[in-house]
Amino acid sequence: MTSYVIEADGGSRGNPGPAGYGAVVKDASDGQVLAEAAEAIGVTTNNVAEYRGLIAGLRAVLDLGGDGARVAVRMDSKLVVEQMAGRWKIKNEGLRPLAAEAGTLVRRLRVTEWTWIPRERNSHADRLANEAMDAAAKGLTWKAGGTTGTGGADAPGLTSTGGADGPGPAGTGAPGARPSRTGAARPAPTAGRQTDLLDAGDISELSAPTASVATAQARATGTAKGTGWAPPTRVATSLLLLRHGETELSLERRFSGRGDAELTANGLAQAAAAAARLSREPYRLDVVVTSPLKRARQTAQAVAEQAGAEVEVLEELMEADFGAWEGHTFTEVQRRWPAELAAWLADPEVAPPGGESFAETARRVQAARERLVERYEGKTVLAVSHVTPIKLLLRDALLAPLQSLYRMHLDLACLSLIEYYADGPAVVKSFNDTSHLR
Repeated sequence: MTSYVIEADGGSRGNPGPAGYGAVVKDASDGQVLAEAAEAIGVTTNNVAEYRGLIAGLRAVLDLGGDGARVAVRMDSKLVVEQMAGRWKIKNEGLRPLAAEAGTLVRRLRVTEWTWIPRERNSHADRLANEAMDAAAKGLTWKAGGTTGTGGADAPGLTSTGGADGPGPAGTGAPGARPSRTGAARPAPTAGRQTDLLDAGDISELSAPTASVATAQARATGTAKGTGWAPPTRVATSLLLLRHGETELSLERRFSGRGDAELTANGLAQAAAAAARLSREPYRLDVVVTSPLKRARQTAQAVAEQAGAEVEVLEELMEADFGAWEGHTFTEVQRRWPAELAAWLADPEVAPPGGESFAETARRVQAARERLVERYEGKTVLAVSHVTPIKLLLRDALLAPLQSLYRMHLDLACLSLIEYYADGPAVVKSFNDTSHLR
C-alpha cells in the first residue's frame, strides 16, 4: 500500500482577515505530487486556516483511496502539529470543532508522524494558500493550474500569481508585500490610509480590540454595529521586551551588533532596576528568553534571579549584524562609506558591507516570535534583546512597513509590551517605558 506525505498550510491577511489554505499530498517513496487542494475561506484567523489546510490534506488522501494508509503530516504550524499529536491542549474553543473533524479523518488512516517543519520546507502548500487568496481577491476561484471565474467558467488568460514564493510581486501584486506569520503574503500597507480611528477622548479604560471572526466579517461587509471594542475573549500571551543595559559602545553611540560587549557599571544598575520592577506585581514572569550576546544575557540573568525563572537562550534574538560598521560611530561610517550608508538608510533590504539587512533580521525575529507565542500560549514571556529585534517585533504587531524602524527610538533598558490573542490581533500595550530607571 502507498504511503503518503501531507504538507499543509494556511494564512490570514490580517488575522483575522481574508484567509485561505493549501495542501499537497505526495508519495512518500519518491516525493511525486499526487494531489493538491487550496481554497479561499473568507475572513478568519491563521489557526483556523491552518486546520482547514490539514483537513483538506487528509480528505485528499482518502479520496485517493487511502483508507488505512500510512501518512506523515508535516506543517510549519507548531500549534496544529502539537495539538493533533496530543502534546498540547486545545484551549481555543473555536479550534476544537476543527480538531475534532481532523481527528475523525485521522482515525481512518495510520498517521505515523506529526512533524513541524520550517516555513521554507513548506513552500508548496504555502504557495497554494497564496494562490487561493490571490484568486479570491480578484473575484476568482482557485483551481489546480489556474483560476476560474466566479461563475464557474474558465477564465482564459488568467493564472494565479504564484504567491509569495512565485515569480513577480507577491500577494495582491503590491510591491513590498511581506510574509504573514504562516508565510502567506501580507500586502504592504497603503500609504496614508487610516481606519477605525477613535474620536478624541480618554480611552484608557477600553480593553484591547480582539475582533472575532464574526466581527471581522461584519466589518468586511459593512454590516458591523457599535465601536468594535470589546474585552479580550481569553487570556493573552504577553511578550515583554526588554532592551539590555548600557555598554561602552552604546555610551559612545557606536554601531553595536554582533560584538560581544559587556555591561558597564551603569548598565548593571539598569539591569538591576529592571529586575526589581519585573519581580513585583503585576508582573509574573513564566519564562525569560534572551539573545546569546553577553550584554543581553547579563541583563536577563539579573531579572531571572529576582523573578525565580530560568533563562533560555534564543539565537534569533541577536542584534542585526552591522558587518564592517561594527564599533564605528555614525559619523565615521558616513565618512568612510557614504554611498553604502545612504542606501542602507533608504532601503531596509540593503545590508551594511559584510552585514545583515533589516529585512533578513526581520525573518529570523519573526520565526522566534512565532515559536514563543505558540510554545508559551497564555503565559508571560520576557524577551531580553537589542534595538533592532525589539523594533521589528513592535512594527510587526502594528502591521507597519519595515521603514517604520527608522521612526522609532528605544532607550537602554527600556520595556515594551505586546499581547497576542489567539482569536485576534497583536496589541502593543506599552512602548519604550523607562519609569523603572528614574
